[in-house]
Amino acid sequence: QVQLVDSGGGLVQAGGSLRLSCAVSGRTFSMYAMGWFRQAPGKEREFVAAINRDGGGTSYADSVKGRFAISRDNPKNTGYLQMNSLKPEDTGVYYCAAKYTVILYTQFTSISEYDTWGQGTQVTVSS
Repeated sequence: QVQLVDSGGGLVQAGGSLRLSCAVSGRTFSMYAMGWFRQAPGKEREFVAAINRDGGGTSYADSVKGRFAISRDNPKNTGYLQMNSLKPEDTGVYYCAAKYTVILYTQFTSISEYDTWGQGTQVTVSS
């Protein structure tokens, strides 16, 4: 099992950028696929982005395509979510998640597929 710590959230104006980080400890990070999810006030948690074990494959929600970029640095045991051109509707608590898998080339986009979660980091985008 790994432990995840999210960071990097904050308050930003519309059109601005933030980079979220997910620090991973406990086991070999390269054996875990990773994802980012978010939850807006009064709404259910939703998929944002996912990346496979070696970083060669990514998936994005339609609402963030072209604006967000997920990446990972396995030697540093850290995952990232670069968020550009932020909009007020991007506001919410962002969570990183990890899934142990022997499958190298697959990203996982469903909440139910992940078994380990960070504590979340708040992102607020003002108009």
